[in-house]
Amino acid sequence: MVEVVSARVDEETRRRMRRLPHVNWSEVVRNAIQEKIRDEEKRHAVDVAKIREAARSTDTLRRKHEGWDSIKEIRDWREKRQ
Repeated sequence: MVEVVSARVDEETRRRMRRLPHVNWSEVVRNAIQEKIRDEEKRHAVDVAKIREAARSTDTLRRKHEGWDSIKEIRDWREKRQ
């Protein structure tokens, strides 16, 4: 099914478009929209990959380290503030 989408352009742009009747403006707009969708989907895919890598790094950092006591560390910092 085909949907209708409308766009507003200023008078100068419309006047210039009329001077180029051989250009299929609907096709130009369709192509521009499709290109923008592809760009945004690629950007989103990159963001998801970065998020997954960050999550893996966080999991690695989160694992327990032998000999380190978080409660003691917090107490030490609180005592230093006073």
